[in-house]
Amino acid sequence: MFRSLAGFCYDHRRAVAGGWVLLLVALITLGATFGGEFHTSFDGPDSDSKDAIGILEEHGFGARTGSQGQVVFEAGQGVSDPAVRSAMERFFAAIEANVPGTEVVSPYSDVGTRQVSADGRIAYAEVNFSERTGEEYIEAGDRIKELRQDVAVDGLTVELGGEMFAEFSEPSSELIGIAGAAVILLLAFGSLLAMGLPIIAALFGIGTGIGVMQLAMNGIDMPNFTTPVAAMIGIGVGIDYALFIVTRYRSSLHHGQAPREAIETAIDTAGRAVMFAGITVVISLMGLVFMDMPGLAIGASLAVLMTMFAAITLVPAILGFAGRSIDRFGLPHRKQAEGVAKETFWHRWSRMVQRYPWPATVGAVVLLLVLAFPVVSLRLGFSDAGNRPETDTSRRAYDLLSDGFGPGFNGPMLAAVETPRGDADVAALEQLSARLNETPGVAFASPVIRNEAGDAAIFTIIPETSPQDSATAELVHDLRDEIIPAATAGTGLDVKLGGVAASAQDFADYTADRLPVFMAAVLALSFLLLLAVFRSVLVPLKAIVMNLLSIGAAYGVLVAVFQWGWGLELVGVGREGPVEAWVPMMLFAIVFGLSMDYEVFLLSRIREEYDRSRDNASAVAEGLASTARVISAAAAIMVFVFGSFILGDERALKMAGLGLAVAVAVDATVIRLILVPAAMELLGDANWWMPRWLGAVIPRIHVEGHEEGVAVREGA
Repeated sequence: MFRSLAGFCYDHRRAVAGGWVLLLVALITLGATFGGEFHTSFDGPDSDSKDAIGILEEHGFGARTGSQGQVVFEAGQGVSDPAVRSAMERFFAAIEANVPGTEVVSPYSDVGTRQVSADGRIAYAEVNFSERTGEEYIEAGDRIKELRQDVAVDGLTVELGGEMFAEFSEPSSELIGIAGAAVILLLAFGSLLAMGLPIIAALFGIGTGIGVMQLAMNGIDMPNFTTPVAAMIGIGVGIDYALFIVTRYRSSLHHGQAPREAIETAIDTAGRAVMFAGITVVISLMGLVFMDMPGLAIGASLAVLMTMFAAITLVPAILGFAGRSIDRFGLPHRKQAEGVAKETFWHRWSRMVQRYPWPATVGAVVLLLVLAFPVVSLRLGFSDAGNRPETDTSRRAYDLLSDGFGPGFNGPMLAAVETPRGDADVAALEQLSARLNETPGVAFASPVIRNEAGDAAIFTIIPETSPQDSATAELVHDLRDEIIPAATAGTGLDVKLGGVAASAQDFADYTADRLPVFMAAVLALSFLLLLAVFRSVLVPLKAIVMNLLSIGAAYGVLVAVFQWGWGLELVGVGREGPVEAWVPMMLFAIVFGLSMDYEVFLLSRIREEYDRSRDNASAVAEGLASTARVISAAAAIMVFVFGSFILGDERALKMAGLGLAVAVAVDATVIRLILVPAAMELLGDANWWMPRWLGAVIPRIHVEGHEEGVAVREGA
C-alpha cells in the first residue's frame, strides 16, 4: 500500500501538490469564515467548589457564580478624600452599568468597610462576575480597562486584579522555532533544497490542521491555548516526520536507486514509521480525554494527523519535483562523499558503549534518577499574579493588595450553604464566621450575607497566605476536613467551600488522583502496539521504562526550576510556585508520544538489521549508526521549537516548553545513545524473545517495509 501511495504521489505530483495548496487555502478560508470560537471553560470535577457554585446559581447569587476580580486603588491623600471617593464610586457604577453580569462590592458600602487598609491609603472593590467563558472574561476585562481611563484624580492610582485583566503579548514562539529548525536542517542536510522540504511540509500540515480545528470548534469546546499547543506539537512532529522521509530518500539515491524507486523506498520504510509514530502520538494525546480535556486532545490530535498526512503524501510529491537535485545548493561541509555506516562516528560510539554496557547503563540510570529526584516534592496547583511582570496591571494590583491587606486577599474563598431553618441557621453561620476569625491561617472571615428568599447564605474567608502558597492548600483541606465540620456539628448545615484558592486546589487534587490512571492507560496501549510491531516482550517493556525515566527527568527539572526557584531569572518568571496542575498530564501525553517516535525509528532499523543478520550486537550498532544523525537533528529541532516557548509571557507555556525540551533532549541523548545500546547489549538475543502462544495471538504490524536489493542506511 505504501509503495503504491508513493508511486501515485510521484506520478501525479502536480495534482497532489496543487491539491494540498487548494486544501490549505480552502480550510483556512472556511475556518476563518465558518469556524467556531474558543471556549475556555472547564466544568471541573465534582467537588465542594462546584457544589458551592450550584448553591449560588440556585439561590439567587448569580453575579457570584464566576470568577472574582478586584479594583485596587491607592491615594496618597487617603481613599476617603472626597474627590477620590466621587471618582471611584462613578467608576464602580459604570462597571455595573456597562458590563452585564457583574456586581461591585464597594469599600464605601456598609459590607465593604473591611476593604480599606488600616492606614486609609489603599482600598479595593470586589468585582464579582457571573459564570462565562474565558473569552467572555477577557472581553469584560477589556471593557473595564476602557472605563478606568475616565478615572483621573491627582495622586490616585487604580489597578485591576484578576485573570481577566492579565496582559499577554502575542506569542512569536512559532516563528522563532521555525527559524531555528531551518538552521538545524541546513547544518544536518548541508543543502538548502533539502532543508526547505521538511519546513514546507510542516507548514502545510499545521495550516490545514488549524483550519480543521477551527471548523471542529462548531461542535467541540476548545480552550484558547489549543492553538499554541497544537502549533508547538505540529511544528515539531511535522518537521521531524518529513526529515526522516527526506533523509531516507537521499540515502536511497546515494545507493544508486532512481528517484521514483527511492521515493517508494522512503515511504515504504520511513513513511510506515511516520504513520505508526503519528498514531502513537494521537493515542497519547487522546488520553487527555480521561482528564476531562477532550477539546485540547482533539485539537492537538488534528494538528498531528494533518502533519502526518502531509509527510506521506505532500513530501513524496515535492521530492518528485526535486529528483536528483535534492542535494543542490549544498554547503561545503557536505561536499565529501557519504561513508558507509561502519565508518561513522555513531557506529564507533555504539561499539564503545557495547564494550562497556554495565558502566554505561548504571551511569545513565543514575543521571536520570538525579534529574528526576525533585519529583518527590512535586506540588500541583496554579500560579497567581505574583509571577507576572511588574508591567502587568494584575501584578501591580496583587502587590498593592499584599501591601495593604496581606497576600491572602488575592485569593479569597467563598463559603456557601443552604439555610432551610432561616434565622437559626444564620446565627450558627455567624458563630462559624467568628470561629474562623480566630483560626490560624485565616486573615479574615466576613459577616454572613443572606439571599432575598432567606434560604441560603454566603460569607468570604481570606487566608493569610497567597493563593499559590502551600500553606493555603493546607488551609483548604483543614477547613473542609476538620474546622468547618467541627464548628457546624449538630446544626445540620452543609457548608461548601469555593472561590479562587479552593477551586484551584480541587482541580489540583483531581489531577493528582487521575494522573496515574491516565498514565497507565497510555502505557498499556503503547505496550500492546510496540508488542505487535517488534514481536518482542522485552523491547516494548524496556521502551516504556526508559520513556518513563525521560519524563521523570523532565518533571524533576520543572520542580527544581519553577517550584524550588533554581534559575528562575533565566526563564523570566517572577518567583517560585507550584507546578501548573494541567502541565504534567499534558507533558506526559506529548512526551510519551514523541519519544515513541524515536523509539520506532531506531528500533525498526535495529530489527531490520537483526532479521537480516540474526546478530544482535551487530544489529544494534548498525541500527544506531543508521539513525543517530537524523534522530539527533530531529531532537535538536524539537528542543529548539519547544524551548522557544520559554520566551513567551505565559508561565504555564514556559513550563510546558521547558519540560518538553528537557524530555526530548534527554530522550535523544542519554536514552537513545547510551541506555538503549547498553541495555540491548546486556539482553542479547533475549531482546527479541516472545512466547509462541503470544506471537500467535498478537497481530503483526509492519513499520519498516522490505527493500528490494541493497540495504539502505542513512549516512552519518
